[in-house]
Amino acid sequence: MPLAKIPALLTAATLLSGAGFAVVAPAHAATAPKAYANCTALNKVYKHGVGRKGARDKTAGKPVTNFTVNTAVYNKNTGRDRDKDGIACEKA
Repeated sequence: MPLAKIPALLTAATLLSGAGFAVVAPAHAATAPKAYANCTALNKVYKHGVGRKGARDKTAGKPVTNFTVNTAVYNKNTGRDRDKDGIACEKA
């Protein structure tokens, strides 16, 4: 039997046997990015802040590099990015 026919046969056998199955989406796919009330709340989840991909900390001292990269969460919390460097609520 050709390998190409096996998936079709398995599907038909499943339907004929009455066995059901469920399609489950990954948890992150169902969860929308959250807008946090303030940096204290955001830092409870993202200890060193959250930034968009490619963000660089604007500072005269040592730059923050250990923030979480999550563009979707950053986009929901751009008001928390005071210095407009692409990182919200950054902490050293």
